[in-house]
Amino acid sequence: MSQISSKLREDHVSSLGTWTLARPVSTRDTGTIGAQGRSYLRRLYGTDLLVIALVCALPAIAQTQVSQLSQASAGSARYYALAGLLLACAWMASLHSFKAHRLGSIAVGMQEYKIMVFSGLVLAGFVGVLISLTGQDDLKIFLLLSVPLGLPALLLGRWTWRQWLAWRSRSGFALSNVLVFGQPTDTSFAVRQLSKKSGPAYRVVGVLMDGAADLEAERDIRTSDPTLPLTYDTGAMEQDIQRLHADAVIVAGPLSGGNEALQQLGWRLEGTGTRLIVVSSLIGVASRRVQTSPVDGMPLLHVELAKFTGPRYFFKRVFDIVFSSLALLALSPVFLAIALIIRFDGPGKVFFYQERAGQDGRPFKMIKFRTMVHDAEAQLVALQELNEGAGPLFKLKDDPRVTRCGNWLRKHSLDELPQFFNVLRGDMSVVGPRPALFAEVETYEAHARRRLLLKPGVTGLWQVSGRSNLEWKESVRLDLYYAENWTVLSDLRLIWRTFQVMVKPDGAY
Repeated sequence: MSQISSKLREDHVSSLGTWTLARPVSTRDTGTIGAQGRSYLRRLYGTDLLVIALVCALPAIAQTQVSQLSQASAGSARYYALAGLLLACAWMASLHSFKAHRLGSIAVGMQEYKIMVFSGLVLAGFVGVLISLTGQDDLKIFLLLSVPLGLPALLLGRWTWRQWLAWRSRSGFALSNVLVFGQPTDTSFAVRQLSKKSGPAYRVVGVLMDGAADLEAERDIRTSDPTLPLTYDTGAMEQDIQRLHADAVIVAGPLSGGNEALQQLGWRLEGTGTRLIVVSSLIGVASRRVQTSPVDGMPLLHVELAKFTGPRYFFKRVFDIVFSSLALLALSPVFLAIALIIRFDGPGKVFFYQERAGQDGRPFKMIKFRTMVHDAEAQLVALQELNEGAGPLFKLKDDPRVTRCGNWLRKHSLDELPQFFNVLRGDMSVVGPRPALFAEVETYEAHARRRLLLKPGVTGLWQVSGRSNLEWKESVRLDLYYAENWTVLSDLRLIWRTFQVMVKPDGAY
């Protein structure tokens, strides 16, 4: 085990800044927005304006009611009305400064919600400073009433429109119709990621290859969408854009003509009113770890290297202890009911213990509810030829070793609940990479070992993204992305998504 641990650290040090994974595309607006995008942005703007106007008018409305009841002067109400109007304008300006009404900031990921929170906090800070400098203590009511009510209302509004978008996307609706342009291997990856991850934000309407023909890349693209128009660049991109009704071009990776080709592409698109979106070559890095600074027209990307120690890991451990303790306490009746069902279902122990690779490759005994017959390990050799799992994983959809109650325990991930004992002991975390078998670890390539730099999790990106339905390469990518980019907010989001997956299972067998 010590050899595995030392190997991990060596791989970690030697691969810093070299191993990268997929990240969302970054956008640079250079043209107009499609009709669907414009319509959606107007709806967002109108909703935000309505919410902000209402919450900023509340102090004036309240003061008006007080004046009528006490027959006092209406001057205070007019004061609050004017202050509320100015505050509403400042709030909308704050949203504008954070680009809350631009396509690159909405409909995908958590960025949209972060913008709403940050803009509200900036506004609250501005009002606080204004009160301190002017002594206008009457403005405190906006900090106590308008901002606390406005922020949740704005977030709810954005979430509601997201649900509407998700509903419309089932019938093919998207905010942007995009033409993917690039070399064959890059375009196939971009099409696959956009099709699976972009939701209603981007719809790929065509692929334009830059370079020589590549049959393997073409097959990959056809797997994502057999009906997708696919051509090779003949210098007539403008006609392709018009024919496919694309309102944006996504450049996937470097072009065969280098940086000058990208610059010339931007010039060509100026006359078409089409936006240019460039997929960053820096992949596998969350946006919070990247900062930009220009040097005479050359943008520099400052990348914060991944860290696996520090204060946030202490808080992660505190969260693990608190969450697992509360979970075990709340789930104790469920544990009892499942234990009784397993006992009545057939012979064997209630719990199943299996050695897994923990942080730095240290072994630990992972505990689960038993879902297979008592001699399942002995039967494994005979079933190896039927393996349907990806890579070194052994998975079988109709595994004959699974018991009757084990089927629905696995389907709804209820067999994983005892792992909260492992979390409490410090062997696992609530959220983290998938716990790996040592037989699997022995087959890892150097970069895959990086997933062991973090404690394995009861849940994680793999568990909520398709589980056993994923290809091995995609499973490793998700675990590595989490290990290098996790935040407290992302952990909370994954926990919420886990509840959803338990109700509507995907890939659990």
